[in-house]
Amino acid sequence: MSNLCLVTGANGHLGNNLVRTLLSKGERVRAGVRNTDYHKPFEGLDCELVYTEMQDKQAMIAALKNVDVLYHVAAVFKHWSKNPEAEIVRPNLIGTEVVLKAAAEAKVKKVIYVSSVAAIGHDGTPLNENSWNTENTNAYYRSKIQAEKRAWELAKEYGLWMVAALPSAMIGPHAENLTDTMKFIDSIRNKSLPFNPNFFFNFVDVRDVSEALYAAEKLGEAGQRYILANNNSSSFEDIITAANTIKKDYKIPPAIPKWLLFILAKAMELMSKITGKPAELITSQVRLFHGVKQEYDISRSRKALAYSPRSPMQTLKEAFAYLEQRDIKRRINLL
Repeated sequence: MSNLCLVTGANGHLGNNLVRTLLSKGERVRAGVRNTDYHKPFEGLDCELVYTEMQDKQAMIAALKNVDVLYHVAAVFKHWSKNPEAEIVRPNLIGTEVVLKAAAEAKVKKVIYVSSVAAIGHDGTPLNENSWNTENTNAYYRSKIQAEKRAWELAKEYGLWMVAALPSAMIGPHAENLTDTMKFIDSIRNKSLPFNPNFFFNFVDVRDVSEALYAAEKLGEAGQRYILANNNSSSFEDIITAANTIKKDYKIPPAIPKWLLFILAKAMELMSKITGKPAELITSQVRLFHGVKQEYDISRSRKALAYSPRSPMQTLKEAFAYLEQRDIKRRINLL
């Protein structure tokens, strides 16, 4: 008999892909969203839309009624805000507490908790699931570290069957609203990035992550963390190479030194505090990503979950192709 699954953040990039994966496996799906009147991301999908808000315990208890498996995907995903503690760190931490307490009260059988490789960190060496990041400057990273640690405390306290999935930078189809990661890829496609920041990213196809989340419920071992990434990261040059498989006229923009990137990032941060518009580059990103490769040991996920992700180059090529088709469709709809 199929499971009844609740996916929080079901209208987000990963959440929507996960809903599609679960339905393809024959599972019954409740898609948890804030706005149940907005159906576009779920057109053609045989799922039940329910109201969820990860800081609203009563809403979560109602949504979790009779649920067998909870996939907690919802999270605040942004690197900048005017008040990062209130708008990024606290919502992700409190949301984790509320959702897992509601899951315990609802007596769900299994919890698949979506964390991030941000909680692992990256230093140019192949890190595994035993690593914990100590980053405390970047608000998003700090939120994922604190939230996952709190999730493990609560899982132990409430006796929850839980695994944690730690995806890297997800790109790919079914992105109703582009994430920061997808916006970065799209800025390269649109040639709107004026310089090469010399950043490295570990890209993974969002569909491969979705398949692995399903496998984690079926094959995973309670108490384990599973990195869902690629072994190796991609340079800016790699991204341009992938872009040129869609159109042949992409060139690598000039690189600028790290010290100048810091100055630009600081200026953008100061301007954002005045305008309230998100900074396109912040100093913690320069420190975290400039010249630092993001390498991971994914052997545990390969062995336990039969995880076999697309290569970074294939992932990038398909993401660029998706964004190109998405753009064409939007232009047609505007005619």
